[in-house]
Amino acid sequence: MSIVAVVDYGMGNLRSVAKAIEHVAAGATVQVTSDPAALARADRVVMPGQGAMPDCMRELAQRGLRDAVVRAAAEKPFLGICIGVQMLFQHSEEGDVPGLGILPGRVCRFPSAAMNAPDGGRLKVPHMGWNQVRQTGVHPLWAGIADQARFYFVHSYYVEPAESALVAASTVYGIPFTSAVTRDNIFAVQFHPEKSAQAGLQLLGNFMRWNP
Repeated sequence: MSIVAVVDYGMGNLRSVAKAIEHVAAGATVQVTSDPAALARADRVVMPGQGAMPDCMRELAQRGLRDAVVRAAAEKPFLGICIGVQMLFQHSEEGDVPGLGILPGRVCRFPSAAMNAPDGGRLKVPHMGWNQVRQTGVHPLWAGIADQARFYFVHSYYVEPAESALVAASTVYGIPFTSAVTRDNIFAVQFHPEKSAQAGLQLLGNFMRWNP
């Protein structure tokens, strides 16, 4: 029986993520946990989150989870969601704080000067609501999901990978930005699959079947 650890560091909509995974993987054991040992025992790890980057990084460290998350991202199927993708990178403009440094690149705020809609109106930040996700290549987590499918976003910052090979999808909101990244056993998304109806459930189901 597969054990999935949903990392609890005091931030984010953890229960809805856990419920969505339980829905697509009936035989799995889903644990919402802040125990580093539980992350080590798990077969798969999901890193969700909402909130400000400085708060998230501080809570991760104070709960003794930082090293356990880094190890999990190196050793087993790992899914990052929302700020869970941002924390994988080296540095964030939000609070001018370092991330986990697992992936090369930085986290940037949407530039105010570029927040223009096609009709000439202004786009609000945070980027909130449904938007299209353009897949940049074939990946097991995109199986059964149409290119340009719509997913649900809530964020003011986005990741800017230092290597183009990391980019798994992009989205346009004033500017094109990276909305999913992947490397080896890591897949991480800026949107919320647990809030994204059938496409989101398909992605979570694909993650549960993924054997990188």
